[in-house]
Amino acid sequence: MDTTLVILAAGIGSRYGGGIKQLEKVGPNGEIIMDYSIYDALEAGFNKVVFIIRRDLDADFRSIIGSRIEKAVKVEYAYQELNDLPEGFSVPAGRVKPWGTGQALLAAKDFVQEPFIVINADDYYGKEGFEKVHDCLISGEGKDEPGNICMAGFVLENTLSDNGGVTRGVCMQDGKGRLIGIKETKNIIKTDAGMGAAEMTDDGLQVINPNSLVSMNMWGLQPSFMGVLEKGFPGFLKSIPAGNLTAEYLLPNIVDGLLKEGNADIRVLHSSDRWFGVTYQEDKQTVKNEFAKLIAKGVYSSPLFK
Repeated sequence: MDTTLVILAAGIGSRYGGGIKQLEKVGPNGEIIMDYSIYDALEAGFNKVVFIIRRDLDADFRSIIGSRIEKAVKVEYAYQELNDLPEGFSVPAGRVKPWGTGQALLAAKDFVQEPFIVINADDYYGKEGFEKVHDCLISGEGKDEPGNICMAGFVLENTLSDNGGVTRGVCMQDGKGRLIGIKETKNIIKTDAGMGAAEMTDDGLQVINPNSLVSMNMWGLQPSFMGVLEKGFPGFLKSIPAGNLTAEYLLPNIVDGLLKEGNADIRVLHSSDRWFGVTYQEDKQTVKNEFAKLIAKGVYSSPLFK
């Protein structure tokens, strides 16, 4: 069965200082994080890659990664654009931010006719998540229904940055490992008091179970899910309060809406791999060090693609 890897790579990277963090070289031969994700996805059985990027980054993507990856797998490019809106809608004056991961994924609808996995470009997920999501997508439960979803759940304490707060979707599950809700939680940090993680609020630090599973935007979806995005986007745009120029149409919120409507059956697939990524400038050296360790252990070859 054909399966596709969709990479969300259109983010501006404001916390990173406005740089193009998705294209930072972190491997010993100039590899970027996406190289390792694509390698792991191909190894797990995915056989097509769709990059969702900003149109102004097209030349950089093709020269830095696209031209190399095209030698190993079929590649398509989709473009997230601010003015790509349903009929009857226009960009509000002063809006410069794209419309979020839901709109980004919708940009790839013409390139995805098979089960697919969605990931962030600047996150390293490890091998286990790709393997489990791929197996889920091609299993007997893999019917093309929009609410037929699986997601990799990562242990919270394995997903934190040493250099600042992060936002994570904390998962709530039933006794059968099905997702029943996602709580989008901001400013989760490590502390010096022995706690695995805590949420910084106006009232101080609020402890979160460090063993909680969180969503890192690694979703296994069916092609018909694109219809959910297309149907829901106009309603989202209508709901934005006047003057709000930063509201985003986000995948976790869309999935949570399906859950609340009773229209989704979502399997949470536990991954014990350690996440790391370039959220802040200071993260870059940490990521380089982590890849060096993985190469030394024989997890990856160097250079990665030969």
